[in-house]
Amino acid sequence: MATTNNKADYYEILEVNRTVSDEELKKAYRKAAMRHHPDRNPGDKAAEEKFKELSEAYQVLSDPEKRAQYDRFGHAAFDQTRGGGGFSGGFEFSGNFEDVFSDLFGDIFGGGRGGGRQRTRRGDDLSYNIEISFEEAAFGTEKTISIPRSVTCDACQGKRTKAGTAPKTCTTCRGSGQVRFQQGFFTVARTCHQCGGQGSVISDPCDTCRGTGVGRKTANLQVKIPAGVDTGARLKLRGEGETPPAGGVPGDLYILMHVKEHPLFKRQDNTVICDIPISFPQAALGTEMEVPTLEGKIKLKIPAGTQPGNVFRLRGKGIVSLNTGGRGDQLVHVTVEIPRTLTARQRELLEEFSRLDGVDVNPMSKGFFEKVKELFG
Repeated sequence: MATTNNKADYYEILEVNRTVSDEELKKAYRKAAMRHHPDRNPGDKAAEEKFKELSEAYQVLSDPEKRAQYDRFGHAAFDQTRGGGGFSGGFEFSGNFEDVFSDLFGDIFGGGRGGGRQRTRRGDDLSYNIEISFEEAAFGTEKTISIPRSVTCDACQGKRTKAGTAPKTCTTCRGSGQVRFQQGFFTVARTCHQCGGQGSVISDPCDTCRGTGVGRKTANLQVKIPAGVDTGARLKLRGEGETPPAGGVPGDLYILMHVKEHPLFKRQDNTVICDIPISFPQAALGTEMEVPTLEGKIKLKIPAGTQPGNVFRLRGKGIVSLNTGGRGDQLVHVTVEIPRTLTARQRELLEEFSRLDGVDVNPMSKGFFEKVKELFG
């Protein structure tokens, strides 16, 4: 592809290859334009010139017809002496570039070239910490909470003015909500400092809200907490946050969960864990005992010869999964208790048991000492 007037290749300016997609081209332009924007580089002529190059390159390559001409003829496609009639060595804004410019810089520099378009105001989000029991987290619950927050003023219904009066058009921006000024080679629009972007000013403000359009009120909200939540989980109540001054969309309310510890149960994901102490005779002889679950006590058979640390699984006795709705299990960890003190009779019986004790009934001990003998002789 030939170039004229020693101008750099548009693809090289935007640092993209010639097969770049429209979306990738737009991303590349945004990134480079952000870096070289004159407002971010005040007084830097090199940055301003680079920004012009980027904008010119993007205007051509983002237009399918112009891009096709450029790919075929290079810069000559837009040289008026060749009949192109496009740039003639200069630069002009097109509708395509207008959209990108507004989209790219609207949030940063107070609105683009949108001609008075204003962003909808949004109120602040609120957060609320709530403490619930282990059982409430497992099965779900409903709670009533009280939230002090800003709401639309009852006296003026958010209009901000006294009864019988109305806002007046802002004389600074003439109702557009924006003021424009020259920055380098183009015009930038910013939010009007006089009216805050509203396009109007209040000369007779409401006595109750002093012209803000909002007041303070405590709201009582019924919150449904789903089964399966855990500490750190957040519930989002859309539109239950602060109402912004001068009208707009309320923010959201985030409820942060804190689950109390349980005296018997621990939680691991959707599994409930419970430690159960049993005596040495119960472990040796076996027994049937009642164990606690989230829904009450159930019978559990402990087989003879149960060892310390053995685990029994109670299926479906755990906690509901927030994602699947399925329910986890409960694990019963067995702990064999050794008595701290013995009566004379108990000691006598244990000594007799010790004399009668043999390796045949203690396979774990037998295996351990055999391995010690093999290793150390």
